[in-house]
Amino acid sequence: MVEIKQPWIETPLVRSANLSKAAGCNVFLKLENTQPSGSFKSRGISYYMLSKLAALREQHNDGAVTAHFYSSSGANAGLACIFAANMFGCRTTIVTPLSTSAFLVAKLKQAGAAQVIQHGNKWQEAEDYLRDTVMATTAAADEIPIYVPPFDAAELWQGNSRIMHEIVGQMSESIRHYPVNTVLPPETSGYHAPAIDAVLCSVGGGSLFCGLMQAIDELQLRDVTQVIAVEAEGVDSLARSVAKRERITLSRIGSLATSLGARRVAQRAFEYGLEKHVKTVVLSDAEAIRACRRFADEEHYLVELACAVCPAVCYTGKLPALIPGFNENTVVVIVVCGGSNISFEMLEKFLATLDD
Repeated sequence: MVEIKQPWIETPLVRSANLSKAAGCNVFLKLENTQPSGSFKSRGISYYMLSKLAALREQHNDGAVTAHFYSSSGANAGLACIFAANMFGCRTTIVTPLSTSAFLVAKLKQAGAAQVIQHGNKWQEAEDYLRDTVMATTAAADEIPIYVPPFDAAELWQGNSRIMHEIVGQMSESIRHYPVNTVLPPETSGYHAPAIDAVLCSVGGGSLFCGLMQAIDELQLRDVTQVIAVEAEGVDSLARSVAKRERITLSRIGSLATSLGARRVAQRAFEYGLEKHVKTVVLSDAEAIRACRRFADEEHYLVELACAVCPAVCYTGKLPALIPGFNENTVVVIVVCGGSNISFEMLEKFLATLDD
C-alpha cells in the first residue's frame, strides 16, 4: 500500500516583542501562515481528506482506489484541498462564484487543480452547482468523488484542534528563548509553561474556532484560557448571532476581509460562542488594513485582512477590556491563520481607501 503523506506541519510558536509592547502583556504568535498551503486550512482540510481516503481503502481491500476531491472554496480551503490532493496523487475540482478574483483563480490553477469552474454570483450558488451538477459529471470512471466542506464538519474541527495542543506543548520551550513577563508556577522547577490566559482567532465559518474550543475542552482549560473570537464588520455573523442568541444569516458580505465571508457560522461555532469563556470582538476594515501593514512592517509577515484583525485587537488597545485581570504578566496567543488572498499590490489598494 502506498504511504499517504501528511500535508500539514507543526508550526512555530514565537513571542512578538512589538505586539507585546503594544498590548502591554506577553503576546505569542502561532504561525499557521507557515503551513504548506499558506494557512491553517492545511490542518482541518487535510485531516478530513485523509479520513475519507482511509475509509475508502477499508472498503477496497487492495487499496487500489483513487479519489477526486471537490471544493467550492476559491480561497484558503480550496488551496489546502488542492495541495493535499496533489500529495495523495488525486485530482481536484474547484467551483467558485463569479466574484472570485482573477488573482485567486490564478492561484488555484497554479496550485494544480484539475479544473477551476466559476459559477453563480454567491458562494451558495457555486456550492449547489458543485454538489448537484459538477460532482456527478466530471469524475473519471476509476475515480470516486469526495466532497470537501470549507468549514462545517467534525473532521475539520478535529484537525484544527491540534493547534491548541501544540501551543500548550510548545509554550515551555518557547519561553526558554524569549524574555517573558510572567510568574511561573512555584511548585515546579525549570522552564515550566505559564498559564495561557487567552487565545485570539479569526472567525469566518468557524472551523478554526471550533477546533480551538474542542481542544480547550480536551485539555480541561475552560477555567484557565479565554477564547477571543475576532471578526470584521460586515462579516460578523458569530458576534451578531451571540448578541441575539440565535444563529443568524447575513444578508450580504460587507467587508474587504472576504475570507471571513461566511454568511452564517456553523451551528457548533454558534453554540461555542455562547459559552462563558468566549468573547467576540468586531473590528472595522480600516483597523484591519492598518494592522495588516503594521504586522508586515514589524513582524515581516504579509497576511490577509481576515488574519490581520487579530493583531489589530492589540494595536487598537482593545485587549485589556477583553481579558479579566489583565496585566503585564498576562499571556496571550494569536493564531496567525495566514491566507493567500493578499499581495503588496492589494495592500496598497486597501491603504488607498483609508481617510488618513
